[in-house]
Amino acid sequence: MNPNPIRSLRWLIAATLWNLATAAHAALNLSEAERLALETDPVIEATEARAESLREDAVADGQLPDPKLRIGLYNLPLDSFDISQEPTTQLRFGYLQALPRGDTLAYRQRRTEWLANAQSARARAERRKVRQSVREKYLEVYFQVQAGAIVRASRKLFEQLVDVTRYQFAAGRVTQQDVLRAQLELSRLDDRETRIRNREEAQRAGLATWVGDAAWQPLASERPALPPLPSRDAILASLERHPLLAFKSAQVESHRQGVQIAREQYKPGFNLGIEYRKRFGENPNGTDRTDMMAAMVTFDLPFFTGQRQDRRLNASLHKAAAAQFDKDDVRRKLEAMLAREYANWKRLGERKALYERKLVQEAKANAEAALKAYQSGLTEFTTLMRARLTELDVRLAELRIWTDRARAQARLLYLYTEDEK
Repeated sequence: MNPNPIRSLRWLIAATLWNLATAAHAALNLSEAERLALETDPVIEATEARAESLREDAVADGQLPDPKLRIGLYNLPLDSFDISQEPTTQLRFGYLQALPRGDTLAYRQRRTEWLANAQSARARAERRKVRQSVREKYLEVYFQVQAGAIVRASRKLFEQLVDVTRYQFAAGRVTQQDVLRAQLELSRLDDRETRIRNREEAQRAGLATWVGDAAWQPLASERPALPPLPSRDAILASLERHPLLAFKSAQVESHRQGVQIAREQYKPGFNLGIEYRKRFGENPNGTDRTDMMAAMVTFDLPFFTGQRQDRRLNASLHKAAAAQFDKDDVRRKLEAMLAREYANWKRLGERKALYERKLVQEAKANAEAALKAYQSGLTEFTTLMRARLTELDVRLAELRIWTDRARAQARLLYLYTEDEK
């Protein structure tokens, strides 16, 4: 028996709508956030466009100037304007080509090529910076989401404390102050959750700068996994290949080409020309006047270089030196960042291990023991409440330490450049 086509169509439509709804509310994970940010970042696109523009300019910078065509009528008599009257009257067609000084064109092309390389390196550096920023923003949103979940889960425990104090008060074992204190701490917990939600929304707004509306999607519940971190020595050895240093190195090279251009200005430049000269009229013997040709070379005489070539060369040398100092400064800052972040990552790892191995379990055991002692009348309500708040603070502190360590790892990954094979 054939299935009902209308029913099949309804099932198909329902399944399609369900899939669309699921996709619209799919959890946002870290890798997806990185992909969205890198695909839509306008700074990366603009920098890559500038690099392509400079590559096109480099080709043009290496070409000879356009030749010039000269046409003119020479020695035309003004009394009759007769082009055949005087033997010196000529119609000239000239072709002129300028040759820049020395190897100026080659160095100019190389300078622009290095500027293009600088923009390409800057685009790579921007991609890496975007990835780092998205990772840190995502981790901070994840912290606020999970902190809110911890507070909401703790609320049930604090509600139980309210019930316990009411039972103890009804049995005449405690005063009404314990009940009021339990209700007060429950209200303070609600305020704490509101403040966490406020910070979460602020962090999501920051993440939206990179990923757009996807920042408001639910986050994946599992803790984000970053790529493994190499050793400190491996990161230090890779700093020379960092895109920021590659950007500065390319700038240094472009200024060095500028120095070479300035040196070439001490050499003469040439202009080559050839002319065809058409003559009119006849010689006294009745023959046509012979046409003529001229070839010429003109060149610069760089005799007085003190206020032009010398100054240009000195300026180029200073620019190259400044670019080298900028590169050294960037290297120093990257090395300082490595020392700071690696120490931070290492110590946070020690704290993380301590919390996971002892503090979380000890805080939970302490809170449970305090509750049993309170129910047995062996301790005061203040001790019980302090134990519960300590357990909550320890759980939030463990999450904070994990998040801060992951952010430090993201910054260290920003510094690391894998070997190019």
